[in-house]
Amino acid sequence: MLETDGLLKEFGGLVATDDVDLSVESGERVSIIGPNGAGKSTLINLITRRLDPTDGDIRFKGESIVGLKPHQVVQRGVSKSFQTASIFPDLTVRENAEIAALAAEHGEFGLNFLTHRNDLSSVRELAEETLADVGLLDRADTEAVDLPYGDKRRLEIGIALAAEPDLLLMDEPTAGMSPEETQSTVDLIERVKAERGLTFVLVEHDMEIVFSISDRIVVLNRGRVIAEGTPDEIRGNPDVQEAYLGGVEL
Repeated sequence: MLETDGLLKEFGGLVATDDVDLSVESGERVSIIGPNGAGKSTLINLITRRLDPTDGDIRFKGESIVGLKPHQVVQRGVSKSFQTASIFPDLTVRENAEIAALAAEHGEFGLNFLTHRNDLSSVRELAEETLADVGLLDRADTEAVDLPYGDKRRLEIGIALAAEPDLLLMDEPTAGMSPEETQSTVDLIERVKAERGLTFVLVEHDMEIVFSISDRIVVLNRGRVIAEGTPDEIRGNPDVQEAYLGGVEL
């Protein structure tokens, strides 16, 4: 599904990702962990084409996506949920989902000015299905700005899902959530994985979540991959313990 080959990103004299080789199989849930400044978010932003690599290649379904614009990558089947909720606050919850569903249904917003939005039944159905998936259908007509924080984060995940991706990248999906909201988000990831067969790449600091939902874990430190493996393999890796927690066992 996804491969990076020798991925390098430099900001002046700072090397943020250093020769990163990553592969993600279809249907996998892969978590990327590492200490602050390890290059995790930079890696996600390279994959979603919000940043240009200094060197190396990124392939999605076997084809290079280097040089594409972010919206073109979305059209190919890659969506991202952000570290902080990225929504349209002055629109309703339903309208937020419909925008993403419209992009999925009609490409790069190739508008037909003779078609009213209300005639796009497939868009409405996809939006409502997605809102049901994230537990927000009963708040569909609420302005997004009025949602509590946890619901805004779930709406943002819903926007990503409404684009009907094959690969969903999630940057700190539970950041700032209460324990109840965190568990609800974990349940959502599990349910979507089972129902839609999505491939996930997650950046997450909560080790309990990482070890509970990941098929495989990739560990970055100072921009380089220092370990990868199953949760059990990473839990007992002394290099990971040293780099990530100063030698304390995970």
